[in-house]
Amino acid sequence: MNKQNSEKFNEAIKWLEEALNGKNAHASFEEAVANVPDRLLGVVPEGLPYSIWQLVEHIRITQWDILEFSRNKDHVSPPWPEGYWPKEKAPVSVADWKRSVDRIVADRKAFTELLREAEEKMYEPLPWGDGQSLFREAVLIIDHSSYHTAEIIVLRRFLKNWK
Repeated sequence: MNKQNSEKFNEAIKWLEEALNGKNAHASFEEAVANVPDRLLGVVPEGLPYSIWQLVEHIRITQWDILEFSRNKDHVSPPWPEGYWPKEKAPVSVADWKRSVDRIVADRKAFTELLREAEEKMYEPLPWGDGQSLFREAVLIIDHSSYHTAEIIVLRRFLKNWK
């Protein structure tokens, strides 16, 4: 990679990483899930379809699926849509909540490393997909996580538990 391409690549990675981490015009995932009281994790407000726990688990499962698809040609995705949403309204334990949140952060870091390792090849279609590239999958993670992070904040507002 020549110097000019290297600089453009590093800038693109920086922007993607900032967006993956929610460091732009909205609250980050970490901010959205910080200090949620245990008693609210499984509450489904009237008129809404899911709890904070279900949204977090949905983000985790979907991001994990995208990560595994991006790095493992033999990965088999869960069935759509039931495999992407937990049936339980609340985590079994607070430890499950923490594991889910920590896994989201760890998988996001792992995906960022895939982008860095791929360098300019992040724009090339994955050989086992049907046109997906690491760049496209990064944008998908950003879009999906941002959407559901906003829903977490809305739920917290309904539950009178947001700033």
